[in-house]
Amino acid sequence: MTLAPYASDPARSRGREFSTENGLARGARSPYQRDRDRIIHSIAFRRLRYKTQVFVAPDGDHYRVRLTHSLEVAQIARVIARILRLDEDLTEALALAHDIGHPPFGHAGEDALDAALHKAGGFDHNAHTLRTLMRIDSPYCEHDGLNLTWETLEGLAKHNGPVAEPTWALAELDAAYNFDLTTHASLEAQVAALSDDIAYDNHDIDDGLRAGFLDLDELLAQPFIAARWGEVERRYPDAPLDRQLAELIRSQIGVMVNDLVEQTQANLVGVGSIDDVRHAGCTLVAFSPEMAEAERTFKRFMYDKLYYHPEQLETARRARALLAELYAAYSQEPVLMEESWIDNMPRFEPDRSRHIADYIAGMTDRFAIARHADIYGRTPEGLSNV
Repeated sequence: MTLAPYASDPARSRGREFSTENGLARGARSPYQRDRDRIIHSIAFRRLRYKTQVFVAPDGDHYRVRLTHSLEVAQIARVIARILRLDEDLTEALALAHDIGHPPFGHAGEDALDAALHKAGGFDHNAHTLRTLMRIDSPYCEHDGLNLTWETLEGLAKHNGPVAEPTWALAELDAAYNFDLTTHASLEAQVAALSDDIAYDNHDIDDGLRAGFLDLDELLAQPFIAARWGEVERRYPDAPLDRQLAELIRSQIGVMVNDLVEQTQANLVGVGSIDDVRHAGCTLVAFSPEMAEAERTFKRFMYDKLYYHPEQLETARRARALLAELYAAYSQEPVLMEESWIDNMPRFEPDRSRHIADYIAGMTDRFAIARHADIYGRTPEGLSNV
């Protein structure tokens, strides 16, 4: 496939932070293919298997976790990239990596670490994704991090748009490897960002119904859902409900993808290069105004009925308390950490506190629960809400 003129061309990559490649040939792969493969083979990516998506430490095999969510985002993103003639490998790499910076227990864990680091600059999972990929996950002898291309790192830094006030973590990394934070990211990054919305808007329906947190009648009455549900009932009136719901979610994803592609193609008229994309002054990958408004309204429903469900809020409170206690324990007795982390403990603040947060952020849900039980002699209750 010939790339569009506004796509990220791997032959014109700005390269990698560390030019210490040893020249070993490991197959005929483009720079972005190598990025994707490095992400897939990383420890940080594997840990997503046991990190919260919506439900903490789910016992049921059918609930999504950060890993399965990231794979679903990558699938949607790659489809869109192909239609728009963007670089599919870069798009996939961005989609696979976008949640690597999440600590255990999802946004509850992020809130706990942000509070713990209130005197040390706070914690932000987007910036921590870059910190993990550039400094913490270091399998190579020649340099820290995975040494990904500038385009992959820049896309992760700015997938939600230009960054006017970077957090300390992003500011440090930007100083080391300038991401042009005041410009827009590539179209590949923009596609990955909205593919994330498409994935969780729809797949959280499945998990919410499975857990009994969403009321089916209320869900199907939502304007965002009702039109597709009527079509499913018309086409498959005798199908079992579970199959009808699966068809609903597939149809909903298809409608959102088609809307995004059509609107984005219209936005790209007159755009002739990636420089045009970066200096467009707005995000070019977008839903139509009608779809965007419908999606925002539906998100409010999901926050009210699922994400802010009383049981979810109570579980989040317990998760925050667990991580706060873990942080306090490691702050008072760093010898409780793993040996390699003890050996690299900085002597002075704020680096010392940030190092402890890095350690906790890398944990999975179940590892954090186990370490808390080891330290405090009790197994926390109420951290599985399904």
